[in-house]
Parts: sequence; structure tokens; C-alpha cells
Amino acid sequence: MNQKSFYKEKQISLSAKDPNVNEHCSKLTNKVKEFISIDCGGTSNYTDPSTGLAWISDAEIMRHGKSVEVENSNGELLQYRKRRDLPIDNKKYCYTLSTEERRRYLVRATFLYGNSVNVDTYPKFSLYLDATMWSTVTVLDASRVYVKEMIIRAPSNSIDVCLCCAITGSPFISTLELRHLNLSMYATDFEDNFYLKVAARVNFGAPSQEAIRYPDDPYDRIWDSDLGRRQNYLVGVAPGTERINTTKNININTREYPPVKVMQTAVVGTEGTLSYRLNLEGFPANARAYAYFAEIEDLGVNETRKFKMKQPYMPDYSNAVVNIAENANGSYTLYEPSYMNVTLEFVFSFSFVKTPDSTQGPLLNAIEISKYVEIASKTDGQDVNVLNALRSMSAESVWTSGSDPCVPVPWEWVTCSSTLPPRITKIRLSGMIINGIIPSELKNMEGLTELWLDGNSLTGPIPDMNNLVDLEIVHLENNRLTGPLPSYLGSLPSLQELYVQNNSLSGEIPPALLTRKVIFNYEGNPGLHRRAKHKTHYKLIVGTSAGVLGILVVLFVGSLLLLRNLRKKTSYRKSDDRGVSLRTSNKPSTAYSLARGGHFNG
Repeated sequence: MNQKSFYKEKQISLSAKDPNVNEHCSKLTNKVKEFISIDCGGTSNYTDPSTGLAWISDAEIMRHGKSVEVENSNGELLQYRKRRDLPIDNKKYCYTLSTEERRRYLVRATFLYGNSVNVDTYPKFSLYLDATMWSTVTVLDASRVYVKEMIIRAPSNSIDVCLCCAITGSPFISTLELRHLNLSMYATDFEDNFYLKVAARVNFGAPSQEAIRYPDDPYDRIWDSDLGRRQNYLVGVAPGTERINTTKNININTREYPPVKVMQTAVVGTEGTLSYRLNLEGFPANARAYAYFAEIEDLGVNETRKFKMKQPYMPDYSNAVVNIAENANGSYTLYEPSYMNVTLEFVFSFSFVKTPDSTQGPLLNAIEISKYVEIASKTDGQDVNVLNALRSMSAESVWTSGSDPCVPVPWEWVTCSSTLPPRITKIRLSGMIINGIIPSELKNMEGLTELWLDGNSLTGPIPDMNNLVDLEIVHLENNRLTGPLPSYLGSLPSLQELYVQNNSLSGEIPPALLTRKVIFNYEGNPGLHRRAKHKTHYKLIVGTSAGVLGILVVLFVGSLLLLRNLRKKTSYRKSDDRGVSLRTSNKPSTAYSLARGGHFNG
């Protein structure tokens, strides 16, 4: 069935019960255009003949790893004929998907390894959505398709799906899908802080082992058949469990819109009990749980179907009586009770038991169980902006990093703090052929302790980093920086090393850089010089010293002359006693004359 006829048929059948469904279905035709379906490892784009959905190759999206042929692939599905194997290292490899902020999406990644020769151990690695740990992918059966689904409200205009941290083998991926959800679907009170990781979505009473998805589910959710055969999946079935179905239309106009085809089948406990047991990956945990009921049998006037959940460790949920026809306001209409926050064990056992006044056994069409996964803090947004600006300044394809700079593993050229949110503490981009002006937003990286931008082609001035009080090491040498050496560099309290040699800096060197215990190299900047007042001070000291020395010499000579003059006076007094007159000289003494600035007459 082609896509156009599918929507036409759905719109007619659904509107028979609820006129409001027309509007809902008319929106779905546009929604499929917003689906993103990536064939990881695929080499060409194509349309899947079974669904009519367009698939694109990741050849132009993911530059790393290699495309690998899958042996014994899953039937005729084109998207499982190849997979993408990624390098075995300590890096992460990410796909970026465009989203609309605060819209809800279903994100799905699938993994089919395929039988391979000479494989001793199968892969085991980590899957992340942005900074949040999504799942550990552990391949135990090479022929099984492992499906990982997350329901999110998009935190921004894009999300990153990342593979990393291989424990054994090589990380790989088969498909990556993004599906828009209706605005009402899967809303919780906790979606600002938690994603919903799908643990189980089961179609009971299914006619075969085939899962139901698009086009039967317009939102392309995968509803696993209860006939599926795998370990610890829906075991412990109660005696008397029978399968029923109908071809009549079901009114599904509720918040979650389970597909009509799912609601047209069910299981019934003809002996009064329905019971199942299944393992829930990643549990015990808090969960959001849904049960879907629709009366699809034509009961007689005196026939009733009432039952209770029997759950010993969930007494609060064991008292409510389910009367489908009454709760749903009639037969062939969906009743959708849900449990916003319930704690479930790894081995989840549940039973429905008919009430004493019921003539019919319990009925169940479908269930959904999703685990609350706390959203991990991403790196501080201001730090990310600076890093992205630096990345954009390189014309070379040297960047292998993607997604969040710090989690789950940091980019190879940054070091991160252990705080929440993480902050960048070191940037190491020596010789990365970066061109342009150092981003002024660098001043916002308040956790930065080391900055290595040497050996690039950076131009313009050194930006303001005055508030980076933890900055210890700065390497800006061997660039083409211009302008002055900022004075704040001399007052950075933690600065230990500053290398700015071989640039075109000019002006005076901040005095504090010359007197502090800082390793400081500024060679190769002809325009840089020490402040002029250092030279004036030196001349003043030399001039003063010479002047003092000159005065001391004059005083010494003057003292000698004064002593000589005193000796002459003594001689004149002796002559006067003999009758010789003494003449008083009108000429001042030599010492006095020199002291007044006169000159010496010999």
C-alpha cells in the first residue's frame, strides 16, 4: 500500500467514531516528511518498498569507520544488509540529528551484527544521547536485531547519538531513526530532567511474530508480538489464555494513539486470570507504564468484564477495578490507564484477575513500559560556544571530535572538570592551522587553567581574559598577533607561564611581568619594549651619583685651601709682634667662593 492511500484509508476509518480524528490524521501526512531514517553503512539512498519510507546513506554523514557487509542479514530488509563499524579507540563517534526544541521525539538505534567467521567475541560498547548514558549494547546473538528506543523532549535544536567506550569488539550501528510524536504523547511531570527509555512495548493477541510499525502505526513505534520467542520474554502464561481479534474499527483518540491494528487483537483469561513475566533491561528502576484495553467482543446484555491487577508489591494499583466498557464509554473504544511513576523490578510479573461479579475473564490489548533516565549535564554552554568558534577557524579537516566536549569522553584536545556542569580546564590546539582572531568570548571560560594556541595563524589582539583567575599557562607564541600586551596579564593571580614570542606585538611590557616569578618569553616582537620610566630612573641615579661625587671632591679641595689660609694668618700674627702690619685681604676665602658657585683662582 502506498503512503497516500494509507492515509486516506486511515482518515476515513478513524473518523467513523470521532470527528476530531480527521484533524489528527491530516497532520500525519506532513509528519512522515519529518522522519529521519539513516542506513548506517549503506552506500546509497532508497525507498523501503514495505513502508514507503525514504532511507538515506550515512556515507556523507559519518566520516569515520567503514561499511561492512552483513552475513545472513535480516530477510529482505535493505537497511540490514550493511552496518557501520567504528574505530576501536578512546574517542566517541556521533551522529547529529536536527530537532525542534521542546518537541517530543522517538529516537531509535538498531544493531544487527550478523554471523561472521573468525570472531572470538562479539561487540560490547556504550550508546549515548548527548551526554546521557542510553544503553550498553551487548551482542549475544549475532542474528538478532537489537533495538534501543528513547522518548525525549528535545533540549535544543539538535541532538547527538554517540557510540564509544568499546569493552570488546568494535562499536557498530545498523540504523538510526528520528520520529516526531504528537504534542500530547508521552508527557510526564519529569521531562525536564528525565528521558523515557523504552523497556517493553507489546502487542497482545498478535496473529504472527511480526512486529507492527509504520504504516500501521503512523508514528512508527515498534509493537513487538507477544508470540516472539526469546529468553525470559512473556513467560509464565496462565492456563486458559486465548487470543481474540476483530476487524471492526477501534476509536483510539487518546493521548498516546496506539495503532488500530494493535487494538484489534487481545488476549483473554478464560479461566479468570491473565499472567505474564518478562525481564526489563536496566531495572529495578522508576518507570512510566501504560496499559491499553478495548472491548473487542460483543458481550450480551447480562455479560460483564471486570477485573483487577494483582501485584503484591504494588498494592496501590491492585484495588482499582477495570470495567472496559464503562471506563471507555462503550465497546471498541480505547481505555488507556497509565502509571506516572512506579517502581518495577528486573523480573516484572503481573496478573489480571476477574472480580467475583464478572462473567468474563480479564482482557489485555497492549502494554508499554519505559524507564526514567536522568538527563546528564552537558558541558557549560559558554565554554562550548568558544570551542565551536575555534573549530570553525580551521580550514583543515582535522577535527574528529563531536557531540559534547566533555562527556561521555572528552575531546582529545580538551581537559574537563568533574563539576556539574563540566567546565573546560585546558585547551591544547598547538599547530592546528587555526586562522583568525581569538574569540572574545574566551573571557567566559572561568574554569580555564591552560591555553595552548601556539603555532597557528592567529591574528588581531590578545583578548580580554582578566577574569580568568585560575589561568596558569598561556602559550600564544608563533602566531601573527598584533596590538599591545594587555596590562591585566601582569595581575592574573595564578599565572606561571606566558609565551608570546614571534608575533607582531607592540608597545610597553607591563612592569609586573618583569618583576613577578613568571616564565615570560617575548622575543621576536620588535615593537615590544620596557617602559620608558625604567630608563629615566636609571639616568637619574647615575647623574645624582656623579653630582655627589663632584661635591665631595670640591669640599675636599676647599678644606685643603682653608687649612693653608689658616697657616698664613698665624704667620702674619707673628710678624706683627715684630712690628710688621697685618693686611686684611678683601678677597673672600676660596672655600666660601666655591661654595657660592664661584671659581678657583690660582
